[in-house]
Amino acid sequence: MKKATKFAAIALAASLAMTAVTAPAANAAACTTKTPITMLGTIKIEIQDQFKSAVADYNASQKCYTVNIIESDRKLTFLQNVDPMYAAKKAPTITYTLQEIPNMAASGRVMDWAGTKLAKLVPSSLLEGAKYSGILAGVPSTVEAFGLLYNKAVLDKAKVDVSKIKTRTDLEAAFKAVKASGTGAIRLSGIWWSLGAHLHNLYFTNAGSTHEARLKVLDGLADGTKKLSSDTVWKNYIATYDLMKKYNQFPKPNITSDQVEYSAAVSALAKGKAGFWFMGNWAEPSLLEANPKGSFGIMPLPLSTDAKAYGNDSISVGVPGYFMVDKVQSTPEERAGAINFLEWLMTTPKGQQHVSGAVEDGGMNFIPAYKGFKVSPKTFMAKAIAGYVNAGKTLEWINSYYPAGGQNLYGASSQKYITGKINAAAYAAEIEAAWKGSVKTWRGESK
Repeated sequence: MKKATKFAAIALAASLAMTAVTAPAANAAACTTKTPITMLGTIKIEIQDQFKSAVADYNASQKCYTVNIIESDRKLTFLQNVDPMYAAKKAPTITYTLQEIPNMAASGRVMDWAGTKLAKLVPSSLLEGAKYSGILAGVPSTVEAFGLLYNKAVLDKAKVDVSKIKTRTDLEAAFKAVKASGTGAIRLSGIWWSLGAHLHNLYFTNAGSTHEARLKVLDGLADGTKKLSSDTVWKNYIATYDLMKKYNQFPKPNITSDQVEYSAAVSALAKGKAGFWFMGNWAEPSLLEANPKGSFGIMPLPLSTDAKAYGNDSISVGVPGYFMVDKVQSTPEERAGAINFLEWLMTTPKGQQHVSGAVEDGGMNFIPAYKGFKVSPKTFMAKAIAGYVNAGKTLEWINSYYPAGGQNLYGASSQKYITGKINAAAYAAEIEAAWKGSVKTWRGESK
C-alpha cells in the first residue's frame, strides 16, 4: 500500500483553489418518504455540537434523506464499536476512521470512492491514506496539524519568540521564561490518544528523513529486531518527553477521564494559566469558545539539541480520518443519501460554512481538504499551519500506518510513563512488545 511521503502545499492547494464547484442535485427526484442514513459518531468530540448543527441544517433542507447520528462508545476502539454492529446486521451507513481503513477495506465492507465527484475534488496526496486492496475506501474530512500550541499573550508577556525556538535547549529556556513570568510553562495531558497517536508519532516521523526509512522502522518493530533503547532518535524523544514532564503545569496528569482533562487543559491555555500545550489545531474552536479574544498558535516540538536536525523546524500535518460508506448492509438509496450528505457538507455554501466557518459562528474551523472551497478559516493558528505547509515544513503522520488498535496500546504504555509507573527502559520494552508480530498493513499485508 503506497501513501504520500509529503504533505507539501496540501492545505494551501485545498484552501486557495478557486475552481467552481457545482452543488449536488439534492432532491432531483420526488421522494414520497425520507430514507434514514445512519452515521457512527461525530468525527471528534471537540466539535460534536457543531457537527450535529450541520446535520440538523442538512436534514431541514432535505426531502429525500435524514441523517441520524449513532453515538459510539468512546471507551472502545473503532472496531470494537463497529464489528458487533455488522454482526447484528445493523451496520451504520457512514463510518469515520483512519488506522482501521485496511480492516474495513480488506473485509469488503465499504464502497469504492474512486472516480466520484468528491474524490475528484481532493488533491491526490490526501487520498493516499484511504487506498487499500485496490480501492479508495474513503474521502477526507479535513487537514490537521499537531505540535506545541501556545497562548500568544502569555508568551508575549514572558518575552518568548517562538520563531527562535530551534532546539530542545531553546525550548527549555522558553519554559523557564514562562514560568518566571508567573504562568505554568506547559500542559502535558495524560490523554491516551494524544500520547499514543500524536506524541508517539514524533518518534516515528523523525526516525527517518524519507518515507521508506520510516516504514523500515515499523518493519523492524513488527519483526522484533528493532531496539528502541539504542536508537538516537528514541533517546531524543524521551529527553523531550522528560523535559515536558519536568515543566508540566499539572505534575500528576489525569488519566482517568479524557474529557475532564481535555476541558481542564483548554481552560488552562485559554485563560493564560499555561503557556504551551501539546495538542492539535482541532482544539482551537474550544480555545476560542473559552477566550473569544485570544490568539493561539502552533509551533514544532523539537526533539534534538541540534538546530539543523531533521524535524526540529516542522509540525505534523495530515488527514485525521476518512468518511467511509457501507456497501454490504446498506440499500442503494442509503448509499445515495450518504454521498449526498457528504457532498452537501463539502460543496455547498451552507455546508462549507459549517465545515470551515469561524467557531463563534458555529463552524468547525476545519482547514479545507477539497478544491473549490469558498470558506476559509481565518484564525491565527490556521494561518500559521498554512505558513508551515507553504514553506514545506511538515512531518508525515506515521501514526496513520499503525495497526488497528495500536495507538491504544502505545497510549496505555505512555500513560504509565507520564505518571511514573514505569521507567524509560520499561516504556521502550512495552512499545517493542506491542509492535512485535503486527501485520504489516503498511506493506499491503492483511490477516
